[in-house]
Amino acid sequence: MKFSLGCHLGYEVTTPTTMILNIEAMRLDRQQVQSESLIISPFVEAEPHWAIESGNLYRRLVLEPGEYTIDYRAEIDLVASREDPAGIAEMPVSRIPLEVLPYLYPSRYCQSDLLARFAWREFGEIGTGHDRMTAICNWIYQHVDYLSGSSDSATSAYDTFSQRAGVCRDFAHLGITFARALGIPARFISSYAWQLVPQDFHAVFEAYLGGRWYLFDATRLAPLDSIVRIGMGRDAADTAFATFYGSVVPQPKSVWIEPVDGAADPAREWTTEAVSVVGG
Repeated sequence: MKFSLGCHLGYEVTTPTTMILNIEAMRLDRQQVQSESLIISPFVEAEPHWAIESGNLYRRLVLEPGEYTIDYRAEIDLVASREDPAGIAEMPVSRIPLEVLPYLYPSRYCQSDLLARFAWREFGEIGTGHDRMTAICNWIYQHVDYLSGSSDSATSAYDTFSQRAGVCRDFAHLGITFARALGIPARFISSYAWQLVPQDFHAVFEAYLGGRWYLFDATRLAPLDSIVRIGMGRDAADTAFATFYGSVVPQPKSVWIEPVDGAADPAREWTTEAVSVVGG
């Protein structure tokens, strides 16, 4: 499927500030960037840095006091891979590639060590592999309320588990936490997501199964095969769309993603059918 997407960000900078930006679509085998533009007004150099471990593209902006707008636009060719979940198994830790092991450890927002006992009691006897991950997503969807304003930048998976409310970021953190507690590497994904209402940046997660990364979304707010990845990391701390070192006042932002030339079925919805989408 082909998508046109982008975002418009505005900021009033009140003191000299350094911004780290992460809003551009990733370049992956199954996610081809056909064209893109990044316009910062007034012009400021956007120093790029590609993180070796993740492939994330960060840009550093040094801003003097004043008003700024940031406009990003891109056209993406997205190719999803559908597989039979019954054939997607877990891997023993002894066979997991060493470069994947960091996604097995507890992290700032995903305290898998604190929820391990619950995870094993709740999901330990529910199949393995993709079936177990589906059970995790089903549990989160059924037991955690999607409630705007119920969390903030300090909310962790343990907090979400206790409060039973959160937004997409919190749903992803909790899914990652349960997976890691069960010995399944998992990582956080920031994205553009078609049919998300209201439109915004969206958070989902991937689990490492059978030697590949598979996409999951416990919120069920967007079709899995329309997720355009922006960044990936151990948790949201690695993928924030904007991080500031200074003082700024954010203005209302806009985010969008639309199919190009009717490339996608406008009636498509999130489904519980056996569909897997492989990461890059």
